[in-house]
Amino acid sequence: MVLDAIARDFARSRPEIALTLTASLAMRPLGALLFGIMADRHGRRLPLMLAIVFYSVVEMLSGLAPDYRTFLVLRLLFGVAMGGEWGVGASLAMESAPEKRRGVVSGLLQEGYALGYLLAAAVYFAVFPRYGWRAMFFIGGLPALLTLFVRARVKEPEAWHEHRSTDWAAYGRAITGHWQRFLYLVLLMTMMNFISHGTQDLYPTFLQGQRHFSPQATAAVTMVSMVGAIAGGLLFGMHSDRRGRRRAMITAMLGGALFVPLWVLAPTTPAIVVGAFCMQFMVQGAWGIIPAHLNELSPGALRGFFPGFAYQLGVLLASSITYVEALLGEHFSYAAAMGALAAGVLLGGAVVTWLGPEARGVSFRRGGHP
Repeated sequence: MVLDAIARDFARSRPEIALTLTASLAMRPLGALLFGIMADRHGRRLPLMLAIVFYSVVEMLSGLAPDYRTFLVLRLLFGVAMGGEWGVGASLAMESAPEKRRGVVSGLLQEGYALGYLLAAAVYFAVFPRYGWRAMFFIGGLPALLTLFVRARVKEPEAWHEHRSTDWAAYGRAITGHWQRFLYLVLLMTMMNFISHGTQDLYPTFLQGQRHFSPQATAAVTMVSMVGAIAGGLLFGMHSDRRGRRRAMITAMLGGALFVPLWVLAPTTPAIVVGAFCMQFMVQGAWGIIPAHLNELSPGALRGFFPGFAYQLGVLLASSITYVEALLGEHFSYAAAMGALAAGVLLGGAVVTWLGPEARGVSFRRGGHP
């Protein structure tokens, strides 16, 4: 949302500022590796709190960056902390959820992302026109307060206690023994991140640069799209509990591909709003299933490390899409670049999902059904 404003302030091009988004994405696997191993050895709560405090502090410091180089370094550090948070949080939530309701809890967890995006759009609407882009980053430090709740109220799940390993050699053998499953999850998460970042990161830039929306109108469309995202994540998560993870994800991805023309080529503002809502309903419908799907496909002793690291390696492999979209958008149009790439990755993601395994409803406790 603030990409253009930062570019003007630092006298840099849009693709150069988009590169800072890519930098954050590219560093996330390092955070997933460090915090994931910590979560398997020492529990989910401590690394979760450390990751949240880390990225909250770096977020606030980003608002103080005096130049482009400092800003880029801070976004690299932000990526490390951000990469550690998802895997630990997802394993904690999924290990604490009832097996028969894991899909809808997964959607609720993942669409916390959409709710955060919605809140960011609301802050952009109210704060940015008066106080500028730096104030946005200062407000972005507020999640640090969540650690007080985690420390006071969240307990370690029993599944972690049962699967906890203190033998580094056994832990290493468990990782190498499941390398094929791990590579598949990396491929799946590469496609999923192509889909999410390809349809979200530069959409505000498209609305402002090509459709000439004001910052307030851009924020309003973004908020509407995130309402769609929350609804999609919850409904498809619920659907996956009944009909299976892969079937629900494929349905959502194919639906997203059908909405591409309405999403970027609609001739009127109301149609653009409908297209943004429908696209994120489908994209986050598929994404809402991911926490449950990845944790169900992960070995018990590696559940802190396995899904998060696979997810973040997928982020790394897909991190170029924002930069590529920006380059193509400047040479052709953002509608053409984003529309073509979105259709391709949605269809590709459906194929990868169809070719993969599923373990819906598997027990996370020792002695549970395989």
